[in-house]
Amino acid sequence: MTLGAVRPYVAIVSARFRMLLQYRAAAIAGLWTQIVFGLVILGIFEAFFRSTTRAHPMTFAQIVSYVWLGQALLGMLPWNADAEVRAMVRSGAVAYELCRPVDLYGLWYARALAWRTAPTVLRAVPMCAIASIGLPLIGLDEWRLVAPPSVASAVAFASTLACTLLLGCALTTLINITLLWTISGEGIVILTTTLVTFLSGMIVPVPLFPDWAKPIVQALPFAGLVDFPFRVYTGHIPPQATVWVVQHQLLWTAALVILGRWLLSRGLRRIVVQGG
Repeated sequence: MTLGAVRPYVAIVSARFRMLLQYRAAAIAGLWTQIVFGLVILGIFEAFFRSTTRAHPMTFAQIVSYVWLGQALLGMLPWNADAEVRAMVRSGAVAYELCRPVDLYGLWYARALAWRTAPTVLRAVPMCAIASIGLPLIGLDEWRLVAPPSVASAVAFASTLACTLLLGCALTTLINITLLWTISGEGIVILTTTLVTFLSGMIVPVPLFPDWAKPIVQALPFAGLVDFPFRVYTGHIPPQATVWVVQHQLLWTAALVILGRWLLSRGLRRIVVQGG
């Protein structure tokens, strides 16, 4: 693909990113909500760790960082359809999308890239500052977000986080494509939210799953959204093992992109625009 072919999608990402950065009030409101959720979740995990003397697959310090990363990067999770795409499908304005001189899948994927990054940046930076610096000031030093154990872990986390974004946008675009059949999208959104939040490790880290469930969950794409990159950050997955994590994420991204393009091509063959 030439530079000229990529330029329209870069412009779409840039313009939409700048637009989404304007919603600072919503980001601040969500920030405090997620901080409260993070504190509640950490209270539950602390009670769990103190209720038994058995060895755990992760230390409490690793769980703490895992939880705060989950709250800071919640906006990257593909748990919803693009509200604007949903509205366009309902109203019939999606016909304008079909008239644009760009690839429709690429257009929606570019929109997803901006949608998953801008709100995350607005919330992640202040949340990480509060979780790492603010909590020790009020006596919650054990509940603070700590830095990766090494520079290698930090670099590995950055690479897996970039792949998380690609994977999450592939899932988001796939959800958007299903709107061509469901129109409202409520059912697929509820199903996706359940699958993503539970199977990604957002609620319970995958190492705490039953032994029989771990191989199944780790083989699915959802673990690449939360569990794998967060465990790389904490050092639970060593930096030298990052290669298979990235391979897992990229293979699933490619598979979902192929599936999404196939579904989109089928949907466009029989599409009926609302109102005509």
